[in-house]
Amino acid sequence: MNIVFLDAATMGDISFAPIEQSGTLTCYHDSSPEEAVERVHDCDVLIVNKVRVTSDLIDAAPSLKLICVAATGINNIDLEYATAKGIPVRNAIGYSTDSVVQATFMHLLSLAGEGHYYDECVKSGRYSGSAMFTDPSRCWMELAGKTMGIIGMGNIGSKVARIAEAFGMNVCYFSTSGTAHCKDYPCLTLDELIAGSDVISVHAPLNEKTYGLIGMHELSRMKKNAFIINMGRGGIIDEKALAEAVDKGMISGAALDVFESEPLSSESPLMKVKHPERFRFSPHTAWASTEARARLVDQIAENIRIWKASAKPDMTRCS
Repeated sequence: MNIVFLDAATMGDISFAPIEQSGTLTCYHDSSPEEAVERVHDCDVLIVNKVRVTSDLIDAAPSLKLICVAATGINNIDLEYATAKGIPVRNAIGYSTDSVVQATFMHLLSLAGEGHYYDECVKSGRYSGSAMFTDPSRCWMELAGKTMGIIGMGNIGSKVARIAEAFGMNVCYFSTSGTAHCKDYPCLTLDELIAGSDVISVHAPLNEKTYGLIGMHELSRMKKNAFIINMGRGGIIDEKALAEAVDKGMISGAALDVFESEPLSSESPLMKVKHPERFRFSPHTAWASTEARARLVDQIAENIRIWKASAKPDMTRCS
């Protein structure tokens, strides 16, 4: 069985050995739309992370029997066409929860604790040249007693909530679906959450309900000393409005792992802020701890194994 991974470089240096147990794996660093069409001609199982699987790409793979997405989101797949062709699509769920949660608090603790400033104070030599044993010039914020407002109380949001509680924070959430499915914490309207939270943490998918959810109107209603973090999807927060709000001191700071356009354009308002010290960025890597990537490979391999076990004999004879 021929297995083709069109953008394997997105996985870094992780081993694909579990996948190789199911067939002959061919990995490509990345693939343009034209290259992808050429590379799937004898493919039985297609693996992609962010490569778009269009109807043209599916038609270019006459042997294609299974599409595996090396991610949770499947918006890059033409699901309607794949279904019409009888090709199942399998994604991976839950593999990155711990990774994203840890990245959330990495950014939050750095913002609240003025980590960048204090680190630079020592490394620059200012502390060594000081007459005092401490640097009282910059205040930092304790999380205990503060309110964490979570947008999107799924697996990741729920674990963020539990860890926030461990820091002594009060937790509330806004349901982007409109259904208050979590009974452990109060479910508020978006306006209530924005006005009352000291930290807003976004862990929602991008869809018609969440695109542009946080704009200048919402940012202007946040507490002046509040932080906002987006570990969900780019496009949920208006980046131009965010850059302006943080630069003007309307809120204290922001952290983003995801962006509306990825990679982030050098012309983005976020790359031209006057106060970069108020921001924390990471290049869409919250999902990508070593352990999370290993779990992702295992899930892809398991999806292939389950499909093989349920497939008709004539569909697996090449394995």
